[in-house]
Formats: sequence, C-alpha cells, structure tokens
Amino acid sequence: MQTKQRPVFLELPNIRLPIPGIVSILHRISGVILFVSLPLLLCFLSGTLSREAAFETYRAAVSNPFVKLALIGLLWAYLHHLLAGIRFLFLDTHKGLELQTARTTAKLVFVAALILTVAIGAWLW
Repeated sequence: MQTKQRPVFLELPNIRLPIPGIVSILHRISGVILFVSLPLLLCFLSGTLSREAAFETYRAAVSNPFVKLALIGLLWAYLHHLLAGIRFLFLDTHKGLELQTARTTAKLVFVAALILTVAIGAWLW
C-alpha cells in the first residue's frame, strides 16, 4: 500500500491567473525585454549623434513598418513596466492591498498601458 501522495501534474494551459498575477508576470517580461533591448537601442542610436549618414540610416530603418511595430512593442514594454512599477511601489507601502483595490489597480495598469501605447504610437507613426 502506498502512503505517499503522488506528485500532481500541473496543466499549465488550464491554470487561470487573476489579473494582478498577469500584470505581475507582464511586469517581469517587460523588464526583461527592456533590459535585453537597451544595449541594441543605445548602439543603434549612438551613431546618429556623430554622423549625418548614420542618422539617415537610422531614419531609413525606422521608416520600415516592422521596425515601427517593434518600437511600439518596446513602447508598450516601457509604459507597462513604468505603470506596474508605480503600482508595486504603492503595494510595498501597504497601499491598495485590499482584494478589490488590487484587482482594480491591476486592470487600470493593464488598460492604461495599452491606451497610452496606442495613443503615443499613433502620434509617432
């Protein structure tokens, strides 16, 4: 007779996180995206300040729709990371820890990052 409980198989696609959990995971993902892309962006932009030809190369690259979409993705990552970081600072000071407030602020971060990304992306496009 077996007395130990067998390990439970977790079906990851069937696990449903609450909205604060999704915002938290997206905060981490956006931070990684920003960390990885920062050296590339700095390298890409460094030449634009020194030579006119490098600036024209930059302008030609940024006019490509795929590059624009990638930059809008980075804009979303920045805005989400910023807004979620401010939310987490409030949570660290024990503000907004109630369940309903935490859910509301998480939804607000998620929606505000998307709205700001669309607004700024449309303005820059």
